Amino acid sequence: MLSKLHQKVINARRDFFHKLANFLAKKYEYIAIEDLNIKAMQRLWGRKISDLAFSEFVSILEYKTNLIKIDRFYPSSKTCSNCGFVLERLDLKDRAWICPDCKTYHDRDLNASINICRVVGHQLLVQMA
Repeated sequence: MLSKLHQKVINARRDFFHKLANFLAKKYEYIAIEDLNIKAMQRLWGRKISDLAFSEFVSILEYKTNLIKIDRFYPSSKTCSNCGFVLERLDLKDRAWICPDCKTYHDRDLNASINICRVVGHQLLVQMA
């Protein structure tokens, strides 16, 4: 009985992943993500990370879209999107920071997305040349 319930949850999640990947593929020509260190995230947030099945979603996204992965060691969160200053240290628990160089306030995720967008744009320009 319990195994049937688990299978139902797995199937519902997989169905949602496919529908979301289809939606994204129709809406965007390219999708960029960081190649996240899931093991480190599991140490910080525990089993919640495993329950999200992030790697399964990434596999489906790779199959259905033009997916560009950014190296996990690229300092997307630690680089100021305004002036380019790179922080030496930024813990995963720190959700925001102020650049010591230009005093710009950064939401960690928004800042990372801006920097990833720049990297992807540069990679696409190089491919087109």
